[in-house]
Amino acid sequence: MRDRLLVATRKGLFTLSAQSGWSLSPPEFVGEPVSMVLTDPRDGTLYAALNLGHFGVKLWRRRAGEADWSECAVPVYPLQPESLPEAEPGNPPVAPWSLQQLWSLEAGGADQPGRLWAGTIPGGLFCSDDGGDSWSLNRPLWDRPERLGWFGGGYDYPGIHSVCVDPRDSRHVTVAVSCGGVWQSRDDGASWTCTSTGMHANYMPPERRDDPNIQDPHRLAQCVGQPDALWVQHHNGIFRSSDGGALWQDVVAPTSSFGFAVAVHPHEPDTAWFVPAVKDECRIPVGGRFIVHRTRDGGQSFDALDAGLPPPPVYDLVYRHGLAVDDTGQRLAMGSTTGGLWLSENGGDQWQCLSTHLPPVYAVRFG
Repeated sequence: MRDRLLVATRKGLFTLSAQSGWSLSPPEFVGEPVSMVLTDPRDGTLYAALNLGHFGVKLWRRRAGEADWSECAVPVYPLQPESLPEAEPGNPPVAPWSLQQLWSLEAGGADQPGRLWAGTIPGGLFCSDDGGDSWSLNRPLWDRPERLGWFGGGYDYPGIHSVCVDPRDSRHVTVAVSCGGVWQSRDDGASWTCTSTGMHANYMPPERRDDPNIQDPHRLAQCVGQPDALWVQHHNGIFRSSDGGALWQDVVAPTSSFGFAVAVHPHEPDTAWFVPAVKDECRIPVGGRFIVHRTRDGGQSFDALDAGLPPPPVYDLVYRHGLAVDDTGQRLAMGSTTGGLWLSENGGDQWQCLSTHLPPVYAVRFG
């Protein structure tokens, strides 16, 4: 069981631990937007990505056993060609070759010491093999002609917010792009295939509704114990795959199938959690009731979990990375846009409020 919780917020990085009764530590990077945080399970190194606006994106690293942070390299795009391909009629403008945000950060496999993957806005996937000392853009994905059809989902440009490394084979990497669908590589990033078949995008004209390349997965999660089981919280619903993403099936939740976050039980592929919201117009809890959906049967039925959560009316929204489950599948954490932070020790049946006055929460992770 992971006894440390990391909370990345609009105004700093907070750490809580079970040993201290889940009390908040003083923030690190106080006042600065922390867009992503990662504890490398292989060596305990902690990484924090900052988005400082005018001063750009920064990446900091603290090795296990050390007290101080040190700044390391950030992904840098190659020099943008003087002439870029023109966007096709009806397609969005071509994204610039410059780092806007480090939106996802994941460790490579156990057999890849030093390997890190970083997903960015505007849609680039970067790789480091030296623990963040240097980065290289994955050109096979960036140079795919389909990328010119990607577009932003909430941001001006597309972004890679989810990276899953298959624990059986580190060369098998799956990423989700908003908006650009789900892509997979089975050769360590040398080639890529779009695997979004079965998803649908009702925000597009009918003739493009099923186009795999314009799907908007809000978040992708993989069952560690059975990696062929994948779940996606999509702009147009919840989708599940039991064959590694070859085919996706639509799952309908009772309150709302719209939301941003998803967490999957590490050992039970049919168990997943979601945080429903009103679609598109409001993006608040449905009817002002803040709940967590849980399915234990692959989406055939759902429990509405709200014990310990605030009573209506509530206006908290949970971002893509604002819901996490630890390696037991019993301990969950959830942070919201209005600074709420909750913990459950029993799979979501009961929630404990840890804070109501944090800055907006971007990401929560155990580690």
